[in-house]
Amino acid sequence: MTPGSWLVLIDLQRIFGEPASPWFTPRFDEAEASAVRLRQLFPGRTALTRFLAPETPAGAWVPYYEQWPFALDPANAALYDLVPALPPGDAVLIDRPTFGKWDAATRAALGDTTDIVLAGVSTDCCVLSTALAASDDGVRVRVVADACAGLSDTDHQRALDAMTLYAPLIEITSMAEILAERGLSR
Repeated sequence: MTPGSWLVLIDLQRIFGEPASPWFTPRFDEAEASAVRLRQLFPGRTALTRFLAPETPAGAWVPYYEQWPFALDPANAALYDLVPALPPGDAVLIDRPTFGKWDAATRAALGDTTDIVLAGVSTDCCVLSTALAASDDGVRVRVVADACAGLSDTDHQRALDAMTLYAPLIEITSMAEILAERGLSR
C-alpha cells in the first residue's frame, strides 16, 4: 500500500444490507464491519460510493428496472442511504446509477491516485465492475476479499477468481494483510 492509497468502499447501503430488501446481500454485516475497521486506516482518504437508481432508466437499464420495479419507487428512496456505521464525515461521496463506480469523475475526485483499496458489495457486481474499470485506467487495485460480500459465497469466490486473472493490475488481499502493512493486528 502506498502512502497515497485511497480506500474505496463500494455501496454499503441499506438496500443491500437489510434482509427484507430484494437486493439483500448475505454476509453484508461482515463486509460492513471490516469496512468500518478499514476506514480507520485511511483518514481523509476514503471514498464512499452509492448505487442510485436513475430517475428515468434508458437503454439496457429499462428491462433491468422492469425486473426490479421496487428500486424506482420513491417510497423506497431511504434504502439508498449509506448504513449508519459509515457516516459520510470527511469521505468523498461518489453516487452513480451504474454498477461500476470508476470513471473520469471518480478519478478527478480522488486526485492523481495510482493505488486504491476496494471493499464492499457486491463482489460479483459493483466491486468487480469498479475494479476492472479502475485497472483499465491504470490504477493499481487491491480488493480486500474478506471485506467484500457477494450474492452467495460461490458468486463471491467466482468474482475474486476472475479478478485474479488481471494480476498484477488487480490484487486480491485480506484484512490481515492490510492491517499487517500498518503494523496492526485484528
